Amino acid sequence: MKQISIIVAVAINNAIGKDNKLLCHLSEDLKRFKKLTTGHTIIMGKTTYYSLPNRPLPNRRSIVITDVKDEQIDNCVMAYSIEDAIAKCDPEQENFVIGGASIYRQFLHYANKLYITWIHHEFEADTFFPHVGEKDWTVISKEDFNDTDEKNPFPYSYVIYKRK
Repeated sequence: MKQISIIVAVAINNAIGKDNKLLCHLSEDLKRFKKLTTGHTIIMGKTTYYSLPNRPLPNRRSIVITDVKDEQIDNCVMAYSIEDAIAKCDPEQENFVIGGASIYRQFLHYANKLYITWIHHEFEADTFFPHVGEKDWTVISKEDFNDTDEKNPFPYSYVIYKRK
């Protein structure tokens, strides 16, 4: 079975984005994202791909999901369905789903692991992450960060969940 993980930053109101942008920038979380995903396959929808500041993200194999038949994006592996994306995942390594909301919702059923940065703040948003239920997931690690500064303006926690 392929290792599929979801990586996401979620506010306390389950918000993940507004106007195709992140809710905030936590410098430490962005460094952690880079450290965890570098050298791996990342999977995203086309809208998320075009929201990235640098495309494609360096040192990662990018699978971009689109519903436009035969669409191609330079230096990306194209997938035309969730099942097609899973078939193109790396069978030897962890694959990271990086958004957006519709992609997260569709992959939640297939994911073995969730890397959630819980931001302890409520944001106005137009994009939300599905509820993570205790029935399906168990917490395998949790780190809290309560000190804030200009690069990390909100307290947050890193929580890793494993499918039961």
